Amino acid sequence: MNIRNKLNLILSLFVLLLFCNNSFSQVNWDQKRYVQIGTLQSRFLALGSERAWNHSYYEGLQWPADYSEQDNAVIKRSWIAAQDFIDEDSTYWDYWATYMSKEFYEISIFPIEIKQSARFARPTVTVDGQKINNQEQIDNINPNQIADRIITNTVNTSLGLTLTRRIYVFSHPNHDDYFIKKFIFKNTGNTDFDDEIELSDSLKAVRIGWQKRYSVCREGAKTSDNTQSWGAHSWITKRGENYPEHYNETIPDDHTIADWIRCGFSWFGQSKNLDYDNIGSPDIDGSGRLTAPQFAGLAVLHVDKNASDHTDDPNQPTALGWHAGDHYPSLNDMSLSDSSNMKNLYKMLQGNPFPDSSMGGTNCFFEENTESITDQVDPFTIHGDIGGTNVWICYGPYDLAHGDSIVIVEAEGINGLNREQCLEIGSEWLEGEGPYSLPDGSTTNDRNLYKNSWFYTGIDSLLLTFSRAKRNFDLGYNIPKPPPPPSTFDVSSGDDYIHLKWNNNAEDYAAFAGYKLYRRVADPDSTYNLIFECGNNTNHPQIVNEFNDTTTINGVEYYYYISTYDDGSKSNGNPLHSNRFWTITKKLVGFTSIENNNSKLPDKFTLYQNYPNPFNPLTTIKYSLSVESEVRISIYNMNGNLVETIVNDHKNAGNHYKKWDASGLASGVYFYKIQAGNFTDVKKCLLMK
Repeated sequence: MNIRNKLNLILSLFVLLLFCNNSFSQVNWDQKRYVQIGTLQSRFLALGSERAWNHSYYEGLQWPADYSEQDNAVIKRSWIAAQDFIDEDSTYWDYWATYMSKEFYEISIFPIEIKQSARFARPTVTVDGQKINNQEQIDNINPNQIADRIITNTVNTSLGLTLTRRIYVFSHPNHDDYFIKKFIFKNTGNTDFDDEIELSDSLKAVRIGWQKRYSVCREGAKTSDNTQSWGAHSWITKRGENYPEHYNETIPDDHTIADWIRCGFSWFGQSKNLDYDNIGSPDIDGSGRLTAPQFAGLAVLHVDKNASDHTDDPNQPTALGWHAGDHYPSLNDMSLSDSSNMKNLYKMLQGNPFPDSSMGGTNCFFEENTESITDQVDPFTIHGDIGGTNVWICYGPYDLAHGDSIVIVEAEGINGLNREQCLEIGSEWLEGEGPYSLPDGSTTNDRNLYKNSWFYTGIDSLLLTFSRAKRNFDLGYNIPKPPPPPSTFDVSSGDDYIHLKWNNNAEDYAAFAGYKLYRRVADPDSTYNLIFECGNNTNHPQIVNEFNDTTTINGVEYYYYISTYDDGSKSNGNPLHSNRFWTITKKLVGFTSIENNNSKLPDKFTLYQNYPNPFNPLTTIKYSLSVESEVRISIYNMNGNLVETIVNDHKNAGNHYKKWDASGLASGVYFYKIQAGNFTDVKKCLLMK
């Protein structure tokens, strides 16, 4: 072969390789995309179904995402199955089924795409010159898309049934605690990674189903019984038995609770390992704050009747209820020896609990096993599955000719008591002195009834979340959009203040009305408070793009965010605000004045952390001076406002004690600060009344 022919052969091989490499797509099962723009944040795997274990803890579905350890995800077990199936090797199966898990990656599950598109670029946030990074990966910007984020994930299967799921995420303040998930199952006949179509027959009696388990939540599990970290003590219930009577109804507004929506959800139940009522997982060794207020679950928004009728089928899903966590028909190597396992799996997808009715059902699991909200029944003791309890949903059967598809739409959401309520209710429960006010306005001396009555208001909160998701879907996602956030937000510490500045890009928005700045201290019991606003209906009507926060406390660190708001013209006169998670700083910032540098002091002064903490309304603050000095002790609230000066005097060396009468103050987080000579120190206290 001459040199020219050799070169032509090499070129032909190169072109062939290039064509082959570009002719199909393959992504690893654990490729992921993170969503981090609302109060509910999570990650999504290319596999088409999520397993939350990251080799350290169960990660995902963080709500409320302002705080650490709010993960609520454990696992989603997903299956597809069919009858009378002939595979690409011409093998006939009475029943064929697969589990969408990493164990079947490259065997029967073939992810070919996962990407995330954004309506606009994420703002650049810096703290003291350091850019705040996040885990989001944006593959493209599409200003014409309706949702703020869309994740697209495509998975082929050896059944020839291709799953495309689209996850729609919104930053609207009333719609940022759920994800809408659109599942498109299409008979493509593609059974692997490449573009070649291996099958062209119809698929018969296709069934689809999943079981979703929640930890609700990681912090709550650590506070009480860590076996709940994988959902060992989860209660399950459902709603929507009367959905066929309502499915043509329009949900009128964002404040209507449609309790007829098809849904199943979960929360942290009683643990037999604990000798107190742990509903809500109160922090009994600390403030009493409820550390597991979450209700988490799935709502069914739409199910196609069949491949030719894409109207909503009010008689789907086939099964909606609960199932024991680790009981399901396992599969081995997908060979004919798995035939009996596949038959069992198909039977489970028909709505039959595996292996029998003791491990699942379509009843309301919680209501049928308790008599009151203070019953200390451990759900684990009912089914005995150490894996806990799953929300169980199955769909089908569907006959799908080659090219046919069916669509299922769900919303996954989390809601419950907010942080202030968790602190107030939990601290009063821990103190144990009634009477207590109940949600209906009556009173009780039963502290468990008080705590649990408020905790279970989270059910209505979650139903409201699902109702908003259903309304959003029914409107074609055409909910009003808040104004965009500033494209930059810079926070930097000065000598005795924090400087904040931001870009003015949002001011080009037609309905723009102003800015609001919020701040919270670095404490798990704290919440964000408004510290500055400018624009319409404020005391500062002039629009500005920077602000000096001079109300911070020396030695205390803070988080910030800025929100834009509109004039309310797009939402019946109610101003819409940009979501705080666009600009939350995540990195703490504070200042320590040069003159307060303790290293300059030849002698040591000490401000003691009061014990016990929480404080009582009348408590004693202890401090010590190694030399006589002018001393000032001041009390500040979480907003940095001076509440009271309790010491302002010349003091001798030695230990000192000062009574602080806080009976006129509300329960909450306060700081007490000492200034003695050049020495400054700050301690936090939680006041409980």
